[in-house]
Order: sequence, then C-alpha cells, then structure tokens
Amino acid sequence: MKRALLLVSAVLMISTLLGHVFGNKKEALARPVDVNAPAKTLHDFTMTSIDGKPVSLSGFKGKKVVILNVASKCGYTPQYADWEKFYKEHGSKVVVLGFPANNFMSQEPGSNEDIAAFCQKNYGVTFPMFEKVDVTGDSQHPLYKWLSTKSLNGWNDKAPSWNFCKYVVNENGQLTHFFASGVKPNDPEFKKAVGI
Repeated sequence: MKRALLLVSAVLMISTLLGHVFGNKKEALARPVDVNAPAKTLHDFTMTSIDGKPVSLSGFKGKKVVILNVASKCGYTPQYADWEKFYKEHGSKVVVLGFPANNFMSQEPGSNEDIAAFCQKNYGVTFPMFEKVDVTGDSQHPLYKWLSTKSLNGWNDKAPSWNFCKYVVNENGQLTHFFASGVKPNDPEFKKAVGI
C-alpha cells in the first residue's frame, strides 16, 4: 500500500513537472466583455502580511492589483527583481502583491520569516508580501479559490500552473486577466492589461 502511494505521488509530481516544462509559459487570459460583475471582489478579502498583521485588501480600491504566487527556489525566482522594479515605477497606480506558496516541487520551503529575509536580502522587495498560502489543491486559500473559480470571480477557472503566475484585478476589485509564469512586466500584453 505504501509503495503504491509513493508511486502515485511520483507520477503526479512528474506529470506536474512535465506540464510545466511543456505547457504554455506565456499563456494569457482576459475577462470577456459580456461578463457580469461577481458578488464578491478582491476588496472583500482580508489577508495576513508576511509579518503577521491583518491587511484589508479594500485598501487597494482605486488601483489595479497584480497578484503573484512566489517561491524562493524556482527558476522564475529572479522575477522578484522585475516585479520590484515595476512596483517602484508604477506602484502609485498598480500594486504588486506577493503570496509565497510551496505547491510546486516544494520550491518555497521556508518560514514566513525566512521568506521575508530572502526577498529583502536578494531582491530588495518593497511590494507587499503576505504569509505563505496554498494556491492549489484541497487546502487552497479562499483568495486563490476566488481567483480560480468561475462561479466566484465571474469568468476564470485557471489556477496557478506554477510559481509566478499573475492575476490582474481592476480598480473595482474585479479579476480581469491571468498570465502564466513566463510573462514579465515588460510583456506588451501585460502592459496593455494594466494600462501602462
């Protein structure tokens, strides 16, 4: 029985890795024009910052928000520098929020304290970072459930497929775009999505 469970676990891990390696790392999805506004928005969530303080996301009303699921030991980890630069240049209009997650090949194993120290030391991250959450699976955080469930957000069923996936939310707290891991802030489609 134990051997069978290990085999199933290994197969799932390999299929996840192959899906990432051969999947569309530049995938981009946009909200259809004819979608009705969902009952719940980003502004209805209160999250916990990486240093343990409650943060009401209603504080971001009037700004676009980019939500990233981040990891410290991933091939995409250098994107921290790209997103920090973007935040410094556009943070008055577009806020970047980082959510560490250990869902993909255990690439974010550290504690919240370890993650905060890593981000500051290696990338000088100043954009808001939050406590580690699950972005997929049975323990998926309610924020990520909202981001990836069509009946909750109005149109999108795409959950993160790897680290550094991006969700764009408009000034009214409505989800407008999803971008896969390979999309960076200088990507033309991303720039169009956030209006810069």
